[in-house]
Amino acid sequence: MKQETQVRSANPDDVSLIYSFIKKKSEFDRSVGAYSGTIQVTEAKIQQTLFCSNPFAYVLFAESSQGAIGLALYGFRYSSFAGQPSIWLDDLYVDETMRSKGAGALLMNQLQHIALENNCTHLAWTADARNTRGLKFYRRLGAEIIDQKGDRCFFQWTPQVINHE
Repeated sequence: MKQETQVRSANPDDVSLIYSFIKKKSEFDRSVGAYSGTIQVTEAKIQQTLFCSNPFAYVLFAESSQGAIGLALYGFRYSSFAGQPSIWLDDLYVDETMRSKGAGALLMNQLQHIALENNCTHLAWTADARNTRGLKFYRRLGAEIIDQKGDRCFFQWTPQVINHE
């Protein structure tokens, strides 16, 4: 599957697709007990905030011959003390039937490339401790849990040059 799956950046025509992935991610989070609220995002809000002149976040899609199968939603943060940006990964989601086939790793590798290109100090995100499959995935990538508060694990992954063989 790794050969046929590709990663691309979202464009304004993807608003409804982004919205559908956000809904799927919220359902997944609800199923592991990590989310009990109601999403308040709308397609109009996605259009206004992600595809404006100064986007507040960015989206990558993993696509196979079946279409979009995964999403990574991320943004940049800036550390005044480091004098460099970092990346905050807000959502990573791969369709259930496509997990463990390389799409998540491709999305994370693309984020690592973006971090390197932008001289970022690290990538960071949180994951729910009850999402044991996700925690194992992040550890296999080399990410470390730098803190844990209740069921919320705080991950950090330092960019490294990736071998393209």
